[in-house]
Amino acid sequence: MWRLVRSVNYGKDILAGPRRRKVPEVPAEPGLVVEDPASGFCGAVVRVDKDTVVLEDRHGKQRLFPMRPAAFLFEGAPATLVPVRGSARAAKPAHSASGSVRVEGLRARTARGSRIWVEGQHDAELVERIWGHDLRVEGVVVEPLHGVDDLPALLAEFGPEPGRRIGVLVDHLVPGSKEYRLVEGIDHPHVLITGHPFVDIWEAVQPRAVGIPGWPRVPRGTDWKQGVCAELGWGEPADGWRRVLSAVSSFRDVEAPLLSAVERLIDFVTEEC
Repeated sequence: MWRLVRSVNYGKDILAGPRRRKVPEVPAEPGLVVEDPASGFCGAVVRVDKDTVVLEDRHGKQRLFPMRPAAFLFEGAPATLVPVRGSARAAKPAHSASGSVRVEGLRARTARGSRIWVEGQHDAELVERIWGHDLRVEGVVVEPLHGVDDLPALLAEFGPEPGRRIGVLVDHLVPGSKEYRLVEGIDHPHVLITGHPFVDIWEAVQPRAVGIPGWPRVPRGTDWKQGVCAELGWGEPADGWRRVLSAVSSFRDVEAPLLSAVERLIDFVTEEC
């Protein structure tokens, strides 16, 4: 059952003043993202009735709002939602590769001060492949670090603070690993470090997606990517990575620990603090 949420009341003088400002009317197309400024709820339109609209946020949570004049924010400015002419029925929104509601006609939000850091370029490309749409909606930039050896110094240089948070995605984050030892001493209220247990981000892609029975075991002392490509006959690592990345089309193609880790980071860096 939906809960009716009272929209903000801007008062009678929202259009008053020496120069009358017209609040635009925006057709409530399925997938259109707006914000209710009273509650802070931001979501995509999934259903419109005569005078109400149902919004769904990126987690699938839905709320019902009355469509009053100037009751919503669209692209940061007050707007009046109006029903789409000739269509008041429920519409099933399209979904992005991460499973979130796709925002049609998206214009990327201005980048936040917060960032998500990943270990390397392959990590950044895979995150973009699955969560790129969500990240542009939220205004989050993903930056590759090329390893976490210098993470403490990079954090000190960045200076995390409210509104400038850092989320870090670490490969092979299991007790006893080199990566675990490098980050276990980092404790900061505006830094969140998550990770997955796989030796490399390639291994977080499900084997069935790339058409193999499983990821090969690579002997200690052998470069993991080189060993995998040699075992599978994939040529050089650059060739292997193109094969892996092209096999990923949605969140269903990667393992659950990676999904959980990235979702936690997105929530952390977009949380108002």
